[in-house]
Amino acid sequence: QVQLVESGGGLVQAGGSLRLSCAASGPTFGIYSMGWFRQAPGKEREFVAGVSRGGGTTYYADSVKGRFTISRDNAKNMVYLQMNSLKREDTADYYCAAKVGIVVRPIRENYDYWGQGTQVTVSS
Repeated sequence: QVQLVESGGGLVQAGGSLRLSCAASGPTFGIYSMGWFRQAPGKEREFVAGVSRGGGTTYYADSVKGRFTISRDNAKNMVYLQMNSLKREDTADYYCAAKVGIVVRPIRENYDYWGQGTQVTVSS
């Protein structure tokens, strides 16, 4: 079992940047595919970005492609989400998620473990 703790959220102006971090516990971090999801008030939790176990494959929701970058450091048990050119519609709680093995479909139901979330607010 892995425990996930997000950090790095906050208030930022539109056009600005934030870097979210997710710290994972446990010695077997490399067995997990990792992802970032977000949930805006009154909306469903949606996939944002994912990264394979070794970090060599990344994939993104169309809404963030070209603006967000996911990465991981298996030596440090960390996953990051670099968010650039932020828009008001990026405002949400952001969650780190882990799945044992390979992610076939990056949907909420396919991830096994979740962090508590970190809030991101983008002002105009």
